[in-house]
Amino acid sequence: MLALGYSAAMHGIDGYVVRVEADASPGTPSFVLVGLPDRALGESRERVRAAVANSGFRYPAGRLIVNLAPADIRKQGPGFDLALACALLAIDEQIERALLAEFVVIGELALDGTAQAVTGVLPMVLGARACGFTKIVLPEANFEEAALVEGMELYPARTLSDAVAVFCGHGAKYRRTAGAPPAAGETCFAHDFADVRGQEGAKRALEIAAAGGHNVLLVGPPGCGKTMLSRCLPSILPSLTNDEALEVTKLYSVSGLLASGTGLVRARPFRMPHHTVTQVALAGGGSPPRPGEISLAHHGVLMLDELLEFGRATIEALRQPLEEGAITVSRASGTFTFPARFMLICSANPCPCGYRGDPLRECRCDGATVARYASKLSGPLLDRLDLQIDVPRVPLDDLMRRNPAEPSSAVRARVEEARARQQARYAGCGIYANAQLPSALSAQHCKLDTAGTALLRAAVGAKRLSARGYDRILRVARTIADLAGSQAIDAGHVGEAIQYRSLERLSAKAA
Repeated sequence: MLALGYSAAMHGIDGYVVRVEADASPGTPSFVLVGLPDRALGESRERVRAAVANSGFRYPAGRLIVNLAPADIRKQGPGFDLALACALLAIDEQIERALLAEFVVIGELALDGTAQAVTGVLPMVLGARACGFTKIVLPEANFEEAALVEGMELYPARTLSDAVAVFCGHGAKYRRTAGAPPAAGETCFAHDFADVRGQEGAKRALEIAAAGGHNVLLVGPPGCGKTMLSRCLPSILPSLTNDEALEVTKLYSVSGLLASGTGLVRARPFRMPHHTVTQVALAGGGSPPRPGEISLAHHGVLMLDELLEFGRATIEALRQPLEEGAITVSRASGTFTFPARFMLICSANPCPCGYRGDPLRECRCDGATVARYASKLSGPLLDRLDLQIDVPRVPLDDLMRRNPAEPSSAVRARVEEARARQQARYAGCGIYANAQLPSALSAQHCKLDTAGTALLRAAVGAKRLSARGYDRILRVARTIADLAGSQAIDAGHVGEAIQYRSLERLSAKAA
């Protein structure tokens, strides 16, 4: 007797359909699970046995074999429990076999038959839809997440008994149709530019960074406000589009970071790993491979506080994703590519003690110590930081000022206008912001007048800029012009962009 059902699994961050084939034959009672199951999945045999018995159903007799196909991909996790139980019950026709084959069944089972939520449901449902399935049975706790995929019939089940009822002709009672993603609401931010005293120059730089999607390095003494400025950056970024929100939600679903009952992630991610983070935790990997911090910051902000306290190898892992917007992780089990298009904002002290160049505190570091400290940040990575900002100590008068500064909402309005100009300019090119502009299109969209060309030529010679540094200045100048509502880039825009490369060599700041 053979029963056929379907479930879904994860390969990297993509879901795919798994065929569940259950067969019973005469012989000594046993349950063999094949198809490259991992240990957690191997334990499903006992969970399913207990759940079937405790739900009041008859457990099939004889020698049971369940195959999970394709058999050349390792299956991981407990998300097959519900599909295994349904396939076993279909063997002796406790549920309708033909009906079971029309569904993809996802979910973990508790020993009492309760359907438990699993991670990665959103990409699994997307994978099922790509394979032509439209009907999904899944735990009720995963419904909000699965409902983000349009055109699907969802059958949320609290227990194994609910799932069995669907396959016994009572599906209409449980059927719910997925709809369009909900409209974005107003996002509340814990940090606002109105709370930052002084630092007008740094605020201006962050506004430019937000408008063009540029990476930023803030260098200054302890207590000058670098971390607070960084935490305010999400409050001036444009809201996520529906497509961006779906990508972010997919990543968080795979990583198990979506709370039960959570739907679409609407807030741009802000990730701030500690400087002790490992290279794998930052870039992604593990077994099975999972997205790292840089992928969890996709379409958002990755904040590295005290950048030079991170390990050099960890810092260098940022180079590929900063350039390509994705990171490729190769393991024995395969090669996985995770999206990683984020804004990088870093803060650093000018020296180990933090007070090099401070007018009020004496620096205790000698030249060799400062050079060794600065050498952790390589030239190629520093080159990729479009805006390099010197953040000085805040004057006492600014700290004591009672009038609030300009709020983030006002800054965000200007940023959104600048982004709208960029979207209109790059329509159909797959470019969402100036920071993504390839060198091949710079000549078309970043034309300079005679004065601007002469100014940039002088800066390249004086600062010994690389070709990448030259391109970055052009992109920042393009963003400054967009904020000003100007189609042309003039010498003033170029001059402001050049001044944001003042730390082209961090060691020079410490000299």
